[in-house]
Amino acid sequence: MTQSKTSETPKLTFGTKLAYGAGDLGTAITANVLIFYLSPFLTDVAGLSPGLAGRTQLVGKFWDAVNDPMVGVLSDRTKSTRWGRRYPWMLLGAIPFGIFFFLQWVVPNFSNNPETNQWALFIFYTAVSIFFNAFYTVVNVPYTALTPELTQDYNERTSLNSFRFAFSIGGSLLSIIVFDFIIRRMIQDQAQQYLAMAVVCTLLSVLPIYWCVLGTRKRMKYVASQHPEEEEPVSMPIVQQLKVVFSNRPFLFVVGIYLCSWFSLQLTASIVPYFVKDWMRNPEVRGFVLLAVQGIAMLMLPVWSKVSQRYGKKATYFMGMSLWIIAQFGLFFLQPGQTNLMYIFAVMAGCGVSTAYLIPWSMLPDVIELDELNTGQRREGIFYSFMVFLQKICLGVAVAVVLEAIGWAGYIKPTAAVALPEQPEAVLWVIRLAIGPLPTLALIAGLVMAYFYPITREVHAEILLKLAERKLSASS
Repeated sequence: MTQSKTSETPKLTFGTKLAYGAGDLGTAITANVLIFYLSPFLTDVAGLSPGLAGRTQLVGKFWDAVNDPMVGVLSDRTKSTRWGRRYPWMLLGAIPFGIFFFLQWVVPNFSNNPETNQWALFIFYTAVSIFFNAFYTVVNVPYTALTPELTQDYNERTSLNSFRFAFSIGGSLLSIIVFDFIIRRMIQDQAQQYLAMAVVCTLLSVLPIYWCVLGTRKRMKYVASQHPEEEEPVSMPIVQQLKVVFSNRPFLFVVGIYLCSWFSLQLTASIVPYFVKDWMRNPEVRGFVLLAVQGIAMLMLPVWSKVSQRYGKKATYFMGMSLWIIAQFGLFFLQPGQTNLMYIFAVMAGCGVSTAYLIPWSMLPDVIELDELNTGQRREGIFYSFMVFLQKICLGVAVAVVLEAIGWAGYIKPTAAVALPEQPEAVLWVIRLAIGPLPTLALIAGLVMAYFYPITREVHAEILLKLAERKLSASS
C-alpha cells in the first residue's frame, strides 16, 4: 500500500528541486552576512560599544523568534487561493525584506555628542533589525514549510533538502566572495565597503524568492489536486496546537539536535572575526577561513545525502558531528601563526556543519506526518516556525553574550591610527572559550539527543502506511 500510494505522485523534477533550492538563497545570503559581518560592522565602523551592539541584535532576534510561530500559524490558517497557503506570504514580503536588509548597513550621524549619537544609533539599528527580521520571517517560514508539501517520499525529502542547502551554503559562499572582492579590489573606505556589499547582496537576495515561487507552483498545484487535505487551513485553536506540538516526543528530539548544532555554529560564526583578527593576528585570512568551512559544507551535501540513504539519518549525523567536535575543540589550543592547522580544522568543521544543515531539516517532515497521524491535520507552518524560532534565539543569545563578554573584558576598538590593537588577556580568553569548549559541549549534547531520536526509515514507512489506510477508509 505504501508503494502504490507514493507511486501516485511523480518524482520531483530537477527544475523543481532547483527552483525550491533557490528560495533559500536570499535568506542564506542575508543571514550569513549578518552572522559574520554585522558585529564587527557595528563595533568597528558604526562605532557602537560592544554591549550596545550585542543588545541591538538580541532585541531584533527575540522579536524575530516571537513572530516565527505567529507567521507559521497564520500561514497554516491561510485559506487556499490560486496561490496556495504559502506563496502569498513570500511574494508580498520579498521587497520589504530587501529594503530593511540594506538599511542595516547605513551609518547615519544623529548628533555631534558621542553619547547621544551612541543611543540614537542603538535605537536606529534596533528598529531596522526588528523590521528586517519580521519580513525575514514572512518570507522564510512559509518557504521552509513547502518541503513536506512538495513530496512525501522519505529519501526524496533528503534530496530536496540537499538542493535547498546547496543554495543556502552557496549563498553564504557568494556573500563572502562578494565582500572579499569589494575589500580587496574596489573600495578602501570601510563604511563604503559595507554599503556596496549591501547593494549587491540585496539584489541577490530578493530575486530568487520569485524564482522559487514560479518554479515550484506547478508542482504544488498538482500535489494539491492529488492531496487536497494538504491545502486545508488548520482549524485547531493555537493554544491547543502548541500543546500538541510539544507533546510530540520525536519533535522535541529534533528540536534538541537542531538547537545544539546551530548554537555551536552561530556562536562560532559570531566570534570567528575576532578570533582570526585578535588571537591569530591575521585578519587577512578571515574570508578564506569562512570559505573553507562553507565550501566543504556545500561539497559534502551530496555525499551525506547518499550516506543517509544507505545508513539512515541518525548514523549520518553521528559521522559528521564526530569530525566537527574534534575540529571545534582543537581551535581552543590553536596558537598564533598556526594558519595551516586552522585551515585543517576549518575543513573538518565544514564536514560536520554540512550534516547540521541537512539532517535535522530532513527529520522534521517525518515528525510532521506523525503529527498528522495523531491529529488528522497538516500543520507544517507551526513546526517549521518553531525550528526557525529556536535558531534565531540561539543566534541572538550567542551574539549578545559574546559581545557583552568581550566588552566587559575590556575590548579595544580599532582606530585609523591603530588598525590592529593588542587586546587584553581577558578578551583573548573570552574569544578562545567561545570558539572552543562552549560549542564543543553543545555538539556533544546534540549527539545525545540524536541517539534517542525514534523515527527510523521503517517507522516512517509504517506512519505513511497508516495515513494511507486512513485516507482510503475515509474515501470509501
